[in-house]
Amino acid sequence: MHLARRTDWAEAQQTGSYAPPGLAVEGFIHLSRPNQVERPANEFFANEPDLILLWVAPSRLEADLRYDPVEPDGEEFPHLYGTLNVSAVVATQPLAPWPPGGFRLPGRPPIV
Repeated sequence: MHLARRTDWAEAQQTGSYAPPGLAVEGFIHLSRPNQVERPANEFFANEPDLILLWVAPSRLEADLRYDPVEPDGEEFPHLYGTLNVSAVVATQPLAPWPPGGFRLPGRPPIV
């Protein structure tokens, strides 16, 4: 899973690949497993407007997917070392802003 800005996702749909600004800085795209997404959502995206949740099928990824430990507890999160091909996104959900600590994973949408 990945939390994206709607404008970035709309651009990716035109080009066929998604490359958020953090990719150039960190060298990878932050992803989460469904049981992990609440942590980055609440830590980094509370009160953000215009977000969309991307459901990613790992088997469809074209770039290298690695599970790296993240501080402070060493929990392993998936990181995509390259752009996200749009064809790997099997569903999307628009998200309304939430207060700090208020994000809860919505039910999985139908696969598109």
